Amino acid sequence: MQYRTLGRTGVQVSTLALGAMNFGAMGRTTQDEVTALVDTALDAGINVIDTADVYSAGESEEMVGKALAGRRDDIVLATKAALPMGDERNHRGGSRRWLVTALDNSLRRLGVDHVDLYQIHRWDPDTSDEETLSALTDLQRAGKIRYFGSSTFPAYRIVQAQWAARDHRLSRYVTEQPSYSVLQRGIEAHVLPAAEEYGLGVLVWSPLASGWLSGAVRAGRDVSTHRATFLPRRFDTTIPANRARLEAVEKLVKVADEAGLTLIQLALGFVTAHPAVTSALVGPRTLDHLHAQLAAADTVLPPDVLDAVDAIVAPGTDLAPDEKSDTPPALLDPALRRRR
Repeated sequence: MQYRTLGRTGVQVSTLALGAMNFGAMGRTTQDEVTALVDTALDAGINVIDTADVYSAGESEEMVGKALAGRRDDIVLATKAALPMGDERNHRGGSRRWLVTALDNSLRRLGVDHVDLYQIHRWDPDTSDEETLSALTDLQRAGKIRYFGSSTFPAYRIVQAQWAARDHRLSRYVTEQPSYSVLQRGIEAHVLPAAEEYGLGVLVWSPLASGWLSGAVRAGRDVSTHRATFLPRRFDTTIPANRARLEAVEKLVKVADEAGLTLIQLALGFVTAHPAVTSALVGPRTLDHLHAQLAAADTVLPPDVLDAVDAIVAPGTDLAPDEKSDTPPALLDPALRRRR
């Protein structure tokens, strides 16, 4: 396992991190399975576990807490808040009112008195940066969080938040957690340069592109991944974006074969090769998944392989732009583009 410094924090973290989105009902995993996944990950040298309150409505945090009982100090524990937790209109977002409550709920579920990294899961356009950063700064000073970060923020919001922290003399986001893979490279144009400019640690999610780069999605085969069962449109090859992804996957398989790598090793080695990226989050449901991902722990792609990847998917290109999670609201809502 390789280790890197998380932004400018001085904290050393593994280049592969364990994502817990599939823990619980979402991934149909039991506590025994989760504990086995955590045990295997820690034994392999992973020292970051990332979860969120919204994952299986809190069940993921509970399972992570039980799996870490007695060894919490051995890992960098991260969780997130801001996405809706139920139908109550104020049980979401980046307000002080909600974040104070959400963090206490997360700490209770995790069975700990603090988390190392607390992340705002999505930018909340209804809440000012000052409001959110002020709440996070107070929670940090109270000892409930060590650091805080953003997740899936557009580049301009990353910059705005840094300025707001400076202008109001508040603590700042020290990490960003964006989606990044060979098939979704749009963040190379704006988000990653902004992260480098401000010295942010970058923990990328979906480096296997929701299973497209796991080896399970190939031409001429039925798609039987867990993700395809509840997001079938993302794997419907009659859709042009999905056809483009499938064509790219077939070309990438050839590149991996010629380099003596699995597709997973190629995919994870690609994202961790970018100088702005600190760690890649893997989200296994089974031990077989995790072992296949751990095989990429020490993968370093040579320049000729990276050049071959660039020739298949151009730098800064998203093959499925409709699936981006950091799209500015005005690109999604026509009313926001028209003067009233």
